[in-house]
Amino acid sequence: MAGVHGTAPDLLARRSLPAAWAANRAVAPQALVLHDPARGWLTNADLECESAAVAGRLHAAGLRPGDRFLMSAASSAGLVVAHIAALRLGLVVVPTNTAYREREIAHIVNDADPAGALVDDEERAAWIRAARPGTLVVGVEVTLPEPGPGTVPPVLDTAAPDDPAILGYTSGTTGAPKGAVLSHGNLLASAEAVAHAWRWSAADRLLLCLPLFHMHGLGVGLHGTLLTGGSAVLLPAFDLDGVLDAIARHEATMFFGVPTMYHRFATSPRAGELRRLRLCVSGSAALPADLHVQLQERAGQRVLERYGMTETLMNVSNPFDGDRRPGSVGVPLPGCEVRLDGEGGREGEIQLRGPNVFSGYWRNAEATRDAFTADGWFRSGDLGALDPDGYLRILGRAKELVISGGFNVYPREVEDVLAAHPAVAEAAVVGTPSAEWGEVVTAFVVPADPAVPLRLDDLAEWCRQELAAFKLPRLWHVVDGLPRNALGKVVKHELRAPGALEKTDLR
Repeated sequence: MAGVHGTAPDLLARRSLPAAWAANRAVAPQALVLHDPARGWLTNADLECESAAVAGRLHAAGLRPGDRFLMSAASSAGLVVAHIAALRLGLVVVPTNTAYREREIAHIVNDADPAGALVDDEERAAWIRAARPGTLVVGVEVTLPEPGPGTVPPVLDTAAPDDPAILGYTSGTTGAPKGAVLSHGNLLASAEAVAHAWRWSAADRLLLCLPLFHMHGLGVGLHGTLLTGGSAVLLPAFDLDGVLDAIARHEATMFFGVPTMYHRFATSPRAGELRRLRLCVSGSAALPADLHVQLQERAGQRVLERYGMTETLMNVSNPFDGDRRPGSVGVPLPGCEVRLDGEGGREGEIQLRGPNVFSGYWRNAEATRDAFTADGWFRSGDLGALDPDGYLRILGRAKELVISGGFNVYPREVEDVLAAHPAVAEAAVVGTPSAEWGEVVTAFVVPADPAVPLRLDDLAEWCRQELAAFKLPRLWHVVDGLPRNALGKVVKHELRAPGALEKTDLR
């Protein structure tokens, strides 16, 4: 199988992100780094002092290098300080979606076995304590007792490239979400690669409204900002007017978003205000080619689309200088190798190799073995095609993952929740294309009693109690049965075929 690769500088020369960040703080202690709507600007000196203090309190509370530390909170300066502190101390951060409900939180807590957790919500804190009694649970400000007199302070910023840094839970096509173990070297290599490819420098200011429990916001936006010595303006969520106002007020130079955000920009009368940015990046789901063209015409932005995933961070990107091709995710980033397993190596499953690629799943040898080829390439589960000049196009997914608004939705999980409802005999979940969301979660349900009409409002509320909001079905189809093959497996591609089944929509 033929492959392509990106030419790389030494991506691991600085050993780890905490070590590189510490060096940046020492060189420019008064540089503005992070703006929080509540606190205003924080300098490098602020981050150095506050993160060291938080690391000291966590260490005094008994946390040690290698311990897992779950973090689930809205974006804020306090969350960033705690994240830096955890990595400086050698803890393994477990970023966790703030929308998760009790069942979802319990799975991660039971699997990751965290020694500590940081949350900004009392209900989430109670769920964590219920799932693992004795877990140290703190708020965003980490108000723990200060180390006592004579306490030996922890040694910080000494993590080696192979040491674990993040345990990122990712959806698959079978079984429960798995924890991908990302090393300090993986994080550093990915951040160095995008900084090099996107000409990211200390002069850049990123408008960052992506959540910091997602690798797009955390592993690219925050980590890249701290690595390059640039600055970031945090917003807790995406609000079109708020984002555009903040871009102008803070003289931002970059914006990272998901296709749903760009769809809203493109349809806004304020779209032209994006022209002031030197770079707009889209990821987490495919950017429709027509939206790419529309943004260029209305906003004056040739949005740079890239391709990454939890297990590998960033892999491929359209070039900063050169053709940013609609419908393509570009060419391999520095240090990353890409090959396709189909005939001739021009089309097939995308396989990846490089210092950004994780080593395996947490406590799951079988899943780790299945995820890699015999010669060490990671099987992405995505299908792609290589153009003659090396540009990669994503054709679809070998796995059944649904990506809605940039978030991964695991169909089996939604199907299990639906099937537990007494009025449902069986259910199948797929993704339906959407100009705004990329895909919307779509449920096909078979009534348990054909003579009793299904109350879709009741099903929606049932799901709302069990699932994060982004996993909830937005389209509902009530059907007499599900199409199956000779072995009894549901043939999901027939569910997507127009007119294949009678449909009833609840929007």
